[in-house]
Amino acid sequence: MSDASSQSDDTPVVSNLDPECSLTDLTEGEYYLGTVNGVVDYGVFVDISTAVSGLIHESSLETDYEVGEEVVVELAEIKESGDVSFEPVDFTDYQLVGQRPDYDRSVVTTLEDSNGDHVHLEGSVIQIKQTRGPTVFQVRDETGIVPCTSYEGAGVRSHPEIDVGDHVYISGSVGTRNGGVQVEVDTAEALEGEDGKRVGERLEAATAVQSDPVEVDPTIEWDPLLDMRSDLTDLARQLRAAVLEGRPIRIRHHADGDGMCAAAPVQMALERFIGDVHEDPEAQQHLLKRLPSKAPYYEMEDATRDLNYSLGDQERHGQKLPVLLMIDNGSTAEDTPAYRTLDEYDIPILVIDHHHPDPDAIEPFVDAHVNPYLYGEDYRITSGMLSVELARMIHPSLGETLDHVPAIAGLADRSKADAMEQYLELAAEAGFDEAYLDDIVAALDYAAYMLRYNSGGDFVTDILAIEDEAGRHRDLVELLAKRAREEMDHQLESGMDHVEHERLANGAHLYRIDLDEFAHRFTYPPPGKTTGELHDRKVEETGEPVITVGYGPDFAVLRSDGVRLDIPEMVTDLNAELPGAGVSGGGHLVVGSLRFVPGMREPVITSLIERMADAELDEKLSSSASP
Repeated sequence: MSDASSQSDDTPVVSNLDPECSLTDLTEGEYYLGTVNGVVDYGVFVDISTAVSGLIHESSLETDYEVGEEVVVELAEIKESGDVSFEPVDFTDYQLVGQRPDYDRSVVTTLEDSNGDHVHLEGSVIQIKQTRGPTVFQVRDETGIVPCTSYEGAGVRSHPEIDVGDHVYISGSVGTRNGGVQVEVDTAEALEGEDGKRVGERLEAATAVQSDPVEVDPTIEWDPLLDMRSDLTDLARQLRAAVLEGRPIRIRHHADGDGMCAAAPVQMALERFIGDVHEDPEAQQHLLKRLPSKAPYYEMEDATRDLNYSLGDQERHGQKLPVLLMIDNGSTAEDTPAYRTLDEYDIPILVIDHHHPDPDAIEPFVDAHVNPYLYGEDYRITSGMLSVELARMIHPSLGETLDHVPAIAGLADRSKADAMEQYLELAAEAGFDEAYLDDIVAALDYAAYMLRYNSGGDFVTDILAIEDEAGRHRDLVELLAKRAREEMDHQLESGMDHVEHERLANGAHLYRIDLDEFAHRFTYPPPGKTTGELHDRKVEETGEPVITVGYGPDFAVLRSDGVRLDIPEMVTDLNAELPGAGVSGGGHLVVGSLRFVPGMREPVITSLIERMADAELDEKLSSSASP
């Protein structure tokens, strides 16, 4: 026996019938593969499908057969009574081809109402997972994705001829597992030629329609946001297409208030869409990960970890390599080493950010990039504002549950955007006044520090009051906000006497503090938050342009109000002026951070202050997000 592809045209063809084939699917004179199910005095009974059994009469027998033995037979006659007679054949070589019955094709969305029924599906294999028991094929048709289990023996790979990406025909019985629908496979066959083409065209057309984001009204009427909706729509389309194709999504976001306000709604929207598409209730857990990043760019450490996990999931669970979604980071030249690494594996990268971008550096590696700077705007349009719009496009059921989130994001990043008043009004209508939003910001920032590299899951959405079904939100916010403010006051009480002040040549106040010497380490608040709070208090105290620098052995955190600091440009200039300082970093025009080698701290800080003294004053500028 061989498969059809390796045989010449004159090699006999033997049909291997689907178990559901009936007499109407048979042709007299054709050859079929059967199994002996009984031996009697007058002959041998042979099954060629679940519904079709016939007799080889004793007069045609030239050898003995045993029950369970495979045999190739020729269909001699289908009698008027429905009885079938076979003749045995003895081929040394033949082509074995599957034959499907005439069937009414089922679709995934109807399977929930077909428990126990035998069904026929056509679709594409998007994942193959070998368990200790059955092989699980995740099969997608134009309506959804369903796990199809096939058992050949404990840990034995079923249908090794079928690969991820193949178009397939599946027949089997509908059952349930862990509260979800699955199909227990009787027959699985890769579809080629016209059959495969037909299925592929059907799926392609469905993807084009289903990946289209839902049309929703913008959260507020704001021209800059409207200008970006087209690219946000394209981003939503790519994410919905990834879900439809069974591709995992890894969300990387800045681990601060705006980053969490941005990433958590998108995560919830994608979880809901995955639930709509997949019959497997565990699909959300396996296909979507939200991971915070401490740096405002994609570090090689994070990229290496993501790649390692993704390759492991591909090997162990048959998953495709993921789509990487960068939120509230990912726009700068610092991201390119990590992007180059992922580019070796053809991993799509999508970016939604509001840090000052370097499009020339990252565009060769990203598949989508939404950033207000690309539309003539700036950091005051926060990532949280943009991502709430994105989340509602992905799954509009979130609707009004997100109305207060853009205001939280704006306050967390101290945005002075023209639309902040509208966002605060929208939040107030949802029951969140500005004082309480400030409490949420404090609680969120405290949680971000304590969570470190953990996403926080429902803990973060409880703080954000997104679907607070358990009613724990207000007590939780009160507890965390109080704790955050107490620890912040304790930090500044210790450090305020050590703050150095001078008036720069451009008229700005400069405040600086050595955080390594005069701040508590390894506890809340971290250096960036400590510097930011000190800065805010000095701005309120003076009412004039202020720059604040908090520095340690190998870093400096910068804040400014009313002074135009181009931090990315400063990094370039410092490296040119101080070879060997190893200066890196970035951020917004008025907020950012630098790193350098410890031995060059004094020259770097001195040169940095000289550049600040030459900076242009601009009272429209105020410090925003943590870098």
